[in-house]
Amino acid sequence: MERCHQILKKCILLENYFLPGDLETQIEVFVDHYNHQRYHESLRNVTLADVYCGCDKTNLQQKERIKGKLLEMRRLHHKQRAT
Repeated sequence: MERCHQILKKCILLENYFLPGDLETQIEVFVDHYNHQRYHESLRNVTLADVYCGCDKTNLQQKERIKGKLLEMRRLHHKQRAT
C-alpha cells in the first residue's frame, strides 16, 4: 500500500489541478491503471486484478508458452544466419 501511495504522489499529486473533479478523475484513472494494467514485479509480472480474480496462474502459464516459442524461434533464426 505504501508503494502505491508513493507512485500516486509522483504521478498525480505533484501536478496542479484547478477543479476538485479533475483531481478525482486523475486518481480514478491511476487506480484503474495500477490495478488492471500495471504489471507488478513482486507478483511475477501479473496485474493485481489477475491475482484477485485468480487468473494469475493461467496468465503465467500462457506467458511461459509464449516465451518458449519465442526462444525457439530465436534459436532457429540464429542457426539459419550462422549457416
